[in-house]
Amino acid sequence: MSTPPSARVDERIVAGQAALTPAERRVAEVVLDNPEGVAFGTVAEVARQAGTSGPSVVRFANRLGYDGFVGLQAAIRTEVGQRLRPATERIRERPVHNLVSRSLAVELENVHRTLEAVDDDQFRTAVGLLASRSHPVRLVSGDPTQGLALVMATAIRTLRPDVELLGGTEVQVARDLAHLAPDTVLVAIDLRRYERWVVDTVTTAREGGARIVAITDSALSPLAADADATFLVTAESTGPFDSQVGTLALVNALVAGVSARLRRPATDRVDRVEAAWRTKGALLDP
Repeated sequence: MSTPPSARVDERIVAGQAALTPAERRVAEVVLDNPEGVAFGTVAEVARQAGTSGPSVVRFANRLGYDGFVGLQAAIRTEVGQRLRPATERIRERPVHNLVSRSLAVELENVHRTLEAVDDDQFRTAVGLLASRSHPVRLVSGDPTQGLALVMATAIRTLRPDVELLGGTEVQVARDLAHLAPDTVLVAIDLRRYERWVVDTVTTAREGGARIVAITDSALSPLAADADATFLVTAESTGPFDSQVGTLALVNALVAGVSARLRRPATDRVDRVEAAWRTKGALLDP
């Protein structure tokens, strides 16, 4: 595996995921889902959680470039404080002395790591799909990121037609999926722990021929499987809930890309919207 010695555990997993055996992939999922348990557990405990054997755990560690399980543990222990953890754990932590300064540092890191992780080819693919007016665009999101999905849908809808945010009851979602055109682009946004209905919606859409743009937090996320473009976000927070700042920065970058691609028709469309607002007196200008 050709990853730099300084690469994080998750980066090594992403780089080598294609070579992982099914058993090693299950170990990788345990490492990503429960790094604390791996950092302070035993080979036998990790093997049990992954439903595999101790030797498979050791082979997985060696495949990532570590000196066996002990080397993997040492690497995870240095990172474990920066990993995403459930809100039920974070809310019990003692608040830091200066939350504003700490939040500034954390959010800058979220934006930096999220945008730094963007692959240029994946970005061009996503922007091309979202900007193509021959492709209807639909968005689906887990509950915590619903606001970001609405922001993205509203912005792209201003730039081009046929953009909708899916949601509501199971009946509504099933109806929308039944009418989904095969050339639809589905943007899926969700972080661990993934909502089943979002994953099921993506699976159904993919099976129907839709193109998938996944915005999630792990290359092993069920949203990322066979996606046409995948973006991994960092969502560390000083509080009990995942930060949305890095994800919003990514959404803004994608919208900017679509706007640049659709410069002339988007300009005309935005002008018409602005004119309609002024005619209706919808906005209170200063």
